[in-house]
Amino acid sequence: MKFGVTLSNRGVVLGTRTPRELLALADKVEGNPLFDSVWVGDALYVNRRLDAIPLLAAIAGRTDRILLGPAAMGSFALRNPIVFAYEWASIDQIANGRARLIVAAGGGGEALWKAESTALGVPPEERRKRMYEHIKILKHLWHNDKGTFKGSFYSFADLVLEPKPANPDCPVWTATNATRLSSGATDAASSGSDYALKQCGRLADGWMTHSATPQAIHDSWNKILLVAKETGRTTDRFDNCIYHHIHIDDDRDRALHEAKSFLDRYYSANYSRERLEKWLTYGSPRDCIASLKSFRGCGARRVTLRISTEKKESAQFDKLVNEVLPYVNEGSPGFKVDADSPAGQVAAAVDARGARS
Repeated sequence: MKFGVTLSNRGVVLGTRTPRELLALADKVEGNPLFDSVWVGDALYVNRRLDAIPLLAAIAGRTDRILLGPAAMGSFALRNPIVFAYEWASIDQIANGRARLIVAAGGGGEALWKAESTALGVPPEERRKRMYEHIKILKHLWHNDKGTFKGSFYSFADLVLEPKPANPDCPVWTATNATRLSSGATDAASSGSDYALKQCGRLADGWMTHSATPQAIHDSWNKILLVAKETGRTTDRFDNCIYHHIHIDDDRDRALHEAKSFLDRYYSANYSRERLEKWLTYGSPRDCIASLKSFRGCGARRVTLRISTEKKESAQFDKLVNEVLPYVNEGSPGFKVDADSPAGQVAAAVDARGARS
């Protein structure tokens, strides 16, 4: 299982991070072989933050090894996809093919979401439909010169986008979540609606989720792969990432308290302990190792971790790379599939279809 770090770019608005500090942390991730990726949050006028596009371009220009992308791009349905296709292709050029675009329909507090939707002329009920159409537009422009595209929201012809992404297969993933990040409630037994998971298999090249149990991740990932194979797609390059948080402290109660203080402020929420338990690893290094190890074997290829502290990010990073991550991939996986369970039967069906393809 691989690991990434999620930068707290909303911290620029909250006064807990500076742009230079975000870039410095990206440099540390690039320089440590325990990590393979760095991710940034994204929103426009809901949950305001340093914009993801210039931040990712800056990271792309100063790194050579790590994957990079938004986790996830909640503003995707609001942005003009014809313009955005150019912007993302340019970021992938700067990154020399390391960009990973993860998109989501977005959301937030009702008043702010309504104001944003009204100002940008995108009704909330259209966001998910636009998201799927925008994915098709990006792939059309990256692979078809002067072709005709006709959709529900955009139609165009005779366009040539250059330069195209450095990676000819420039991946677009979808994020499917049982709840919004700012919500106080979640269903850890789910990692998104059945429709959203199937659409991921039909249209996307990878998947991100959060706040789900290893069993839910296993079931959802195998459903995505099965739908992709039934649609005639090859899944050799399909990838995924679990969005998670961490705070390391031998005093488990203090670790929870500090993480809650950070996350409550970061997401303008008041999370219950039950809610935090579903997307936060915390406690002693041994506690954190056991928590992260529980994802091994469930199909999770990667976990990206937001270091959940306002003032101790550097010290927490050192603990993470010295006392936790080197030991997560040791020993047996924490998750084992019951071959007789419905989930095990789905996994067997995926393997069988893969063997025939």
